[in-house]
Amino acid sequence: MILRPFAALLLALALTAPVFAADHDKSDAKPAAEAKAAPAPQEKSVVTEHSVSINGRSYAYKATAGTLIIRNEKGEPDASMFYVAYTVGDDKDAGKRPVTFLYNGGPGSSSIWLHMGSFAPERIETASPDATPPAPYHLVPNADSLLDKTDLVFVDAIGTGFSHGFPNAKDKKDKDANPDKRFWGTDEDIDAFGRFVQRYITKYNRWNSPKFLFGESYGTPRSAGLVKWLQDNGIACNGVVLLSSILNYAEHLPGLDINYVNYLPSYAAIAWYHDKLPNKPATLEPFLTQVRDFARGDYQVALSKGAALSDAERDAIAEKLHMYTGLSVRYLKEANLRVNPSRFRKELLRGERLTMGRYDARFEGVDSDAAGENPETDPSDTGISGAFTAAFNDYLVRELHYPSDVPYKVMSSAIRSWDWKHKVPGSNWPVPLPIMVNDLGTTMRENPHLKVLSANGWFDLATPFFATEYDLAHLGIDAKLRNNLTITYYPSGHMVYLNVDALKQFKKDLAKFYDSAAPH
Repeated sequence: MILRPFAALLLALALTAPVFAADHDKSDAKPAAEAKAAPAPQEKSVVTEHSVSINGRSYAYKATAGTLIIRNEKGEPDASMFYVAYTVGDDKDAGKRPVTFLYNGGPGSSSIWLHMGSFAPERIETASPDATPPAPYHLVPNADSLLDKTDLVFVDAIGTGFSHGFPNAKDKKDKDANPDKRFWGTDEDIDAFGRFVQRYITKYNRWNSPKFLFGESYGTPRSAGLVKWLQDNGIACNGVVLLSSILNYAEHLPGLDINYVNYLPSYAAIAWYHDKLPNKPATLEPFLTQVRDFARGDYQVALSKGAALSDAERDAIAEKLHMYTGLSVRYLKEANLRVNPSRFRKELLRGERLTMGRYDARFEGVDSDAAGENPETDPSDTGISGAFTAAFNDYLVRELHYPSDVPYKVMSSAIRSWDWKHKVPGSNWPVPLPIMVNDLGTTMRENPHLKVLSANGWFDLATPFFATEYDLAHLGIDAKLRNNLTITYYPSGHMVYLNVDALKQFKKDLAKFYDSAAPH
């Protein structure tokens, strides 16, 4: 769905190289007649017409569900990528209207979450932050759709949705080969999305349209790398929307104290939400300013001392952490002042035999073992997944008229095989994990008109907002370029749009952002 726990990411650090060239060993070549008989893969699309009311105005739009073929350097078909595009106006207007490419993360997630939950012309109703009941589910016209500001293209990563790779010569020699795996890597994935954008704006004559990228979760490091890839290939973007960001995976490695520092303000916000603070303030944001100051100040200094921290200092820090997290002083000391998010999700509501969601800590769950160390499930995942999956599959056939003989793959196993290496700008050597801050900062310096909006949920324990603030403070841009960066916050979790009030405010913030990045 979105980012998985970091322990799962480390399973994927085996190095794998992408294969794009065909094997030209003549001994394995097929007879010419047989080769000619193989049909070339074709792009396909289905277009339907609809309308939606936004801010009291009716917008007629076309929905195009289809596939685009991306090709390798030899011009050979490499993969087919599925998309659903919503466009307003005639083809002659296409060059004037902004176009936004949207995708989720994982890695290994389809775009179903953004597609069904956020700014498409229709969205699913959920019971968030409670678990959504089983079918029938309800899609409603989305009065907060972004279609009044931009055309929308929801794209599925290779191996998800209906997107898939084509076997190359090496794959054809191995009956168990999975052609999708060639694209399961940080840079391979960016390259595939870059080629998709190139193909889309070429096929639909959108080269002169203002262009935006909108990524959620792992979609944010993808966006940071993709905007640089596009810049390097002559496609300057107008804006990037980063929803629930993780721009530096290295910060999450075991043994680094910065991880605990970055999570503390999120713990404070969640304890405030669940009424677990010893002295709960009336409003959240001024309180979080205090917590931020403590986190980057006394708390970070104390953790940096390690075993040299005195008993008196440890006691003082534990008392302060208790005031900011609602966890007991004893527990905090036993945890050596370092509480990982999984333990926090289990501990804060332990007295009520409840756990909290990772993607959205407003969600509450019940474990079979109340004495356990970590939650058994994520109620913010299980509470919505069935609704999104069923509603989208029904929507594909009933409204988009796009039936398929193969199931729509909401999630793939990509994360288990992912090649996490990334070649950062200006370096000849890849780093072992996605560190994408340099990509985004470099692009903002090269394209000083690029606007960036970072949207964050207070109650997100997958991508804590304070970590995002830290990363965005290290883009290497000057004061003038920092005016191109907007950071917004919402009383929600990872999927900000699950809170309808937050969705409405998010739309207002995006409307201002689009007006500034693509003025009429």
